[in-house]
Amino acid sequence: MASWLTFSQPVDVDIRLEGEQDRKMVEVKMDKDRKENCPIYFDGEGVIGQVTVRVRDGKKLVHEGIKVEFVGSIELFYDRGNHYEFLSLSQELAAPGEMRQAQTFDFHFKNVEKQYESYQGINVKLRYFIRVTIARRMAEVQKEKDIWVHSYRMPPDSNHPIKMEVGIEDCLHIEFEYNKSKYHLKDVIVGKIYFLLVRIKIKHMELSIIRRETTGAPPNQYNESETITKFEIMDGAPVRGETIPIRLFLGGFELTPTFRDINKKFSARYYLNLVLIDEENRRYFKQSEISIHRAPEN
Repeated sequence: MASWLTFSQPVDVDIRLEGEQDRKMVEVKMDKDRKENCPIYFDGEGVIGQVTVRVRDGKKLVHEGIKVEFVGSIELFYDRGNHYEFLSLSQELAAPGEMRQAQTFDFHFKNVEKQYESYQGINVKLRYFIRVTIARRMAEVQKEKDIWVHSYRMPPDSNHPIKMEVGIEDCLHIEFEYNKSKYHLKDVIVGKIYFLLVRIKIKHMELSIIRRETTGAPPNQYNESETITKFEIMDGAPVRGETIPIRLFLGGFELTPTFRDINKKFSARYYLNLVLIDEENRRYFKQSEISIHRAPEN
């Protein structure tokens, strides 16, 4: 249920979505101190509900029309004054007039194409919401209610393994291999690391998953990297010919699908970062991009 308006407005506005209590929910941070459970919708699904407007204290509300919109927008946190709306559908609920008692209006946005999945990152938020606007000669009244969109994408046909080498001439030569380059959110990364030449004293080796978020466009482009998980896959010095197995279950981490150049506003990409640390704490690393998608749940 949407919360009531708390400002000194002449009316209360409540937005209810049909069947909301039967949907899966996701907890979303709305601002610094407030979280809200948002119902999950999918691409192509209709968004149906009701708007109830209650006049306060038995007063009369004179308005210049009431409308409901379904909006998809991208908010860049460093550019808070501008919200980029890539989707905007509108329906009129009431023509100009006056209200003396509560009224309930139905709305139905049919088969809505929700082009992108919802996303909340470090510097950007992609959100979908219902917005009710009561136009008035003085200040208009607005109320919003968020939903959360998941997009299922078919697994890609081509999914080649990742094979790469790390080498320092006459000192170190390793090959590593991951079973594929594209994964779904509950997938398992399986791989192997081969030591072909070891002439430096390696202390340990770790593997991490990094999410790199890019927002804006040059020259006002921002990059933020976040380590999702990091774990040690080897402790102690390896010998030539040794093989280290890798098995990493993705289901336990807070991952999103990969976002690439969404509406020319932002990207969120994932990388596997392999790091070797020697006894003098020098670090040798190799990074490989992986693609993550959401697969239909059974």
